[in-house]
Amino acid sequence: MFDYARVIPQVVAEMKPSGIRKYFGIMETMPDAISLGVGEPDFITPQHIMQAGIDSLCAGKTQYTANAGLMLLRKEIGKYMEKTFDLSYNPDNEILATVGGSEAIDLCLRAFLTVGDEILIPEPSFVCYAPLASMTGARPVPIVTTKENSFKLMPDALRAAITPRTKALVLSYPNNPTGGIMTREELQAVADVLKDTNIVVISDEIYAELTYGRKHCSIAAIDGMWDRTVVVSGFSKAFAMTGWRLGYCCGPKELMKPVMQIHQYALMCASTPAQYAGIEALQKGLPDTRRMCEEYDTRRQYIYRALLDMGFDCFEPEGAFYIFPDVSMYAADGGDFVESLLRDQQVAVVPGDAFGESGKNHVRISYAYSMETLKKAMDRIGKFVAKK
Repeated sequence: MFDYARVIPQVVAEMKPSGIRKYFGIMETMPDAISLGVGEPDFITPQHIMQAGIDSLCAGKTQYTANAGLMLLRKEIGKYMEKTFDLSYNPDNEILATVGGSEAIDLCLRAFLTVGDEILIPEPSFVCYAPLASMTGARPVPIVTTKENSFKLMPDALRAAITPRTKALVLSYPNNPTGGIMTREELQAVADVLKDTNIVVISDEIYAELTYGRKHCSIAAIDGMWDRTVVVSGFSKAFAMTGWRLGYCCGPKELMKPVMQIHQYALMCASTPAQYAGIEALQKGLPDTRRMCEEYDTRRQYIYRALLDMGFDCFEPEGAFYIFPDVSMYAADGGDFVESLLRDQQVAVVPGDAFGESGKNHVRISYAYSMETLKKAMDRIGKFVAKK
């Protein structure tokens, strides 16, 4: 009899399912259920961006592109990074178009980590970093961030986590799931800790365009950090292009060379029509991004006030489109709250421990939904907590 256990590597067999998707199967049996669990814009891709992709297909542009992506796309990414974030990259060898930001993260982890290395991951954090790092044989080392410090990476905590085996640090700001951001001054304090080390930084800035009241600053723009940082971003959140699967990463050519080498064997190139749509997005889509960001801000303010009025202890998010309330006054932990809320009121949110053990008393609520949906959901959550 074929022994499957001998085929599947232990690190894969022990990988936990994503906590974000756990409850969606239950929801399928609830026709009136409301989900606030998915981090996906409710806006459709702006029409002119869609049309650019369609036009490329109609013009017969259905072949592979260069492994790194269309040169015009890379040039537009370079212009955008310089104009928006004061970062300069050579499109010839320092910019790579990827199949979503997720591929870029995976490539960086595989390019820089090996067995025995340690990678520092501030938590709560997006669900993919630790599992993908483990696949390389490296050890993910969480650094707990707290509501009291606005979920920022504190320099003392970073310094305490560094060992001789530390190879990399993941930074994810604006943060999923907390909505936390880091200012230039706070990033400078992180840079001061790193300056005498040989630690590479993977800076996931997929929500860089979605900040409220303060412009995003990249750690790569801090003195001394450009040489050791790869910036990961993409089109999914800023331009409502999740299904197009188009991302990119930028960094010094010495770091980008191994990233590109893995990409050319693993994926060949990003989708050709998606790349043409991406060119249009960067050339003409920023007004769409600003319009969507303004709407997210309206929703952010509404949902923050609504949760405070219900009695939740809640950090006010400053970026992305998530809020991360503490639910310990209403449930044993986030998982208990999620299951009870789904059964009682048919509203789905995500337990905080999906983003690391430090999030266990929280839940993540996405406000990338219409105001109508958010108001219905808040009404149901209000009825739920009134029973407690």
